[in-house]
Amino acid sequence: MAHWTTRRRFMIGAVAAPFVARSAFAQAFPSRPIRIVIGFPPGGGIDILARLMAPKMSERLGQAVIIDNRPGANGQIATQVAAQAEPDGHTILFGTTGNLAINQVLYAGRAGANVERDFTALSQVASLGFVLVVGPTMPAKSLKELIDIAKARPGQVFFGSSGSGGVPHLCGELLNLQARIHTVHVPYRGSAPAFTDLISGQVQYVFDAVAIAYPHIEAGRIRPLAVTGPTRIAALPEVPLAKETLPDFEVVNWYGMVVRKGTSADIMTRLHQEVAYALRQPDVAERAHALGLDLLGTTPQEFAAFQHAEIVKWDTVVKSANVHVD
Repeated sequence: MAHWTTRRRFMIGAVAAPFVARSAFAQAFPSRPIRIVIGFPPGGGIDILARLMAPKMSERLGQAVIIDNRPGANGQIATQVAAQAEPDGHTILFGTTGNLAINQVLYAGRAGANVERDFTALSQVASLGFVLVVGPTMPAKSLKELIDIAKARPGQVFFGSSGSGGVPHLCGELLNLQARIHTVHVPYRGSAPAFTDLISGQVQYVFDAVAIAYPHIEAGRIRPLAVTGPTRIAALPEVPLAKETLPDFEVVNWYGMVVRKGTSADIMTRLHQEVAYALRQPDVAERAHALGLDLLGTTPQEFAAFQHAEIVKWDTVVKSANVHVD
């Protein structure tokens, strides 16, 4: 009887051991500083938001939260760096529509490109509305008029963007597909030169973030025709939605956090709690609003479903428009 009791206790201990170890591991998290990897240089909207969130997360996690900027290749360099991290929750990839959805198509087959295979969704953190603007040489006063002009002048209307393969570029390609027009993409190295040429008439229209376009709109240098999100925006209340003309045209640039596939559920839960807490803080919300950001903080399950839908959507656009990057 004593032998049976001893054996029974051993078996119970053996079964319970993994759960005890896992619980102890979760309680020990984080055991060192947490790194948030961003694929863009300091000073942009995603970098500013990360630096606002980091101290809020740090004070509750009890470890430093460090921002690691790895710019280049539409955020793909950062994705590759994060894909090499251990699946222990100490590295978070904070990305955009570009490197968390579009790049899976643009860089298919390259190391670190398959985000759904290599990462687990943590949270969609924010979204950013885009606006379609035209320069002073374009007579269109509405999206419909722009489409009509483009149909009458195939290949003679040009649109600028901050670079090939980014969301502003693919917005123009999506417009070409849905409106059945042929306008020509002109890539620039950043938004500023694209707007310079828009104002001077070298290109006729641009899609870009409301926060970037707004000063030019306010100064009367360019004219807004449509916003691309699901609802009208407070900064431009009179500007209609693109989908009021093209029912399926809806685009937001979004920011999201993912961690390496294999990260435990306990650690995922803890990280999501701290992300959500940081987004609820008044100073974070106030600064985000000034940047034109809508803060979200969705659950991992919600973000995973949304991210997959975005990958499918941009896969269609990239392949249909035959978009390539070097």
